[in-house]
Amino acid sequence: MINVWAYALTSVVVVSLVSLIGAITLSIRVERLRKLLFFLVSFSAGALLGDTFIHLFPQIISRSGFGLDVAVYILLGMLLFFILEKFIQWRHCHIPTSKHHPHPVAFMNLVGDAFHNFIDGMVIAGSYIVSVPVGMATTLAVVFHEIPQEIGDFGVLIHAGFNRKKALFFNFLSALTSVLGAVAVLAIGTKVQDIDLFLVPFTAGGFLYIAGSDLIPELHKETGAKKAVIQMIGLVLGVLIMVALLGIE
Repeated sequence: MINVWAYALTSVVVVSLVSLIGAITLSIRVERLRKLLFFLVSFSAGALLGDTFIHLFPQIISRSGFGLDVAVYILLGMLLFFILEKFIQWRHCHIPTSKHHPHPVAFMNLVGDAFHNFIDGMVIAGSYIVSVPVGMATTLAVVFHEIPQEIGDFGVLIHAGFNRKKALFFNFLSALTSVLGAVAVLAIGTKVQDIDLFLVPFTAGGFLYIAGSDLIPELHKETGAKKAVIQMIGLVLGVLIMVALLGIE
């Protein structure tokens, strides 16, 4: 269990540090940033789907089969992210903020992001309880998704009037809630047997919601044969990363 704690906490700290990546975008032209995010979003969608179907679902089926309880846990994961977006007014968005593409006020974005990062910490820790390889795969899926997301969040804070240092500080502060989520699950996991039987399908539901409701629809906003090819390459590469991780299991 000590190894699980070490792996999980190291992983959520790494995920939290991703929040600082927004600083490098200040030196990137908006048009170039859009192209970069366009590829990263498709790559992220592929990684989330790959982790769900290649790592999480097989684990679910091998541990408990695919009964009604598993279906309910998957739906709960999807429902929670819907609630997070609907009622806390926060969503996964990776388009630079502008007067033509406004975002919720900075405070609401930080609150929603804190909740989301807390859940990220939970699912990462839950995945490590299953096994270290599954935890690594889920961590990578979260990291790949967080890169474009944190760029977007940083842009929201800058657009809201935060200076660079203040935006980085508050974005990193909200990211640290992932550590709290991981600690909560690891502490409960030592007392509640088979907590992963809930957390793994819950994670799968959340990943499916993010990929299907937020990322893929965003990709459909871009048209043209060249962009479609780039999207497919990104999606396939994201999936292949998850396939490659099968070698460490």
